[in-house]
Amino acid sequence: MPDNTRYAVIMAGGAGTRLWPLSRKSRPKQLVRILGDKSLLDEAVERLSGSVGPEYLYIITNRQYVEQMVAAYPQIPPENIIGEPQGRDTANAIGLAAAVIHQRDPEAVMGVFTADHIITPAETFRRVLDSAFAYVAGSPNSLITFGIPPTWPHTGMGYIQRGEKLGEGVFRVKQFKEKPDETTAAQYLADGDYYWNGGMFVWRAATILEKLQQLLPDSAAGLDAISKAWNTDSRIETLDRIFPTLPKISIDYAVMEKVALEGKVIVVELPCRWLDVGSWPALAEVLDPDEAGNRATAKKTHLLDARNNILISEDPDHLLVAIGVNDLIVVHSPDATLVCPNDQAEKIKSLVGEIQQIHDGKHV
Repeated sequence: MPDNTRYAVIMAGGAGTRLWPLSRKSRPKQLVRILGDKSLLDEAVERLSGSVGPEYLYIITNRQYVEQMVAAYPQIPPENIIGEPQGRDTANAIGLAAAVIHQRDPEAVMGVFTADHIITPAETFRRVLDSAFAYVAGSPNSLITFGIPPTWPHTGMGYIQRGEKLGEGVFRVKQFKEKPDETTAAQYLADGDYYWNGGMFVWRAATILEKLQQLLPDSAAGLDAISKAWNTDSRIETLDRIFPTLPKISIDYAVMEKVALEGKVIVVELPCRWLDVGSWPALAEVLDPDEAGNRATAKKTHLLDARNNILISEDPDHLLVAIGVNDLIVVHSPDATLVCPNDQAEKIKSLVGEIQQIHDGKHV
């Protein structure tokens, strides 16, 4: 059974422009049913069930998405869904959640996750998460991150170099590494002492707040003022006044990389299949291909002489048909349709910016 001092925070604030046209400003990718009948946030919430009770689960997101998330997850108390007035990167998102949770429970141990990931099997994830919570219970000043064993020389991921072994699958972090070039990524894979950095953590709320106070004092002071007003009538006014002024910086740059150099960050190995769903080709990796290599979430498709295409639609009644085309991405939504070559998917983000200017944001 979940321990009542265990809390979990899911960061779900990104707009997900690379998953346009299903992901929109009015409905972020975390809520889009791109996994059949489930969204990425559905998967994240379900993955944490059994380790953290719903009353101890928090979601931090853009304020404009709060009502949708409250409606989508009635098992989570509405006050646990926190809306940021403006994105200030992960150091402040995590710091805000930690400050709110610490005010509720000074002994709280919190896990931090994102709604962008597909992690399987869920049973392995929960087993490793439980061990991380247990480790912090016995070593309360620890900062724990999770390392995913790399399966190929990924150049789009940050890496964690492990050092001293502290237990089975538990190591001291030697250092964090930025996204490498192909040669360096291949060296990391061959070396065997490197993990992909999945951006997931476990620590006491009090401990991360102490680190922010030491290493990011401007943010810490602002977050403290916000937390003191959290249960008062001035919550929104205080949040809106202070939060947008906080220095925009990631938790890795602000805290983790610095504390790791002191030998005070622990990495727990997470032997799972892990995927950051940041683009349509990335999503396709978890879809089963047909005999011609086509991958689809669309309920109705008819393909003729078509190979290695990605076909996406939420509409169960909409028929997607393709003839004689290869290596295309086709995404259908009620008011916009995307067609692009697989190898041009990275241009979708810039395309969305152009559409916003030309069409007054109508389709964004």
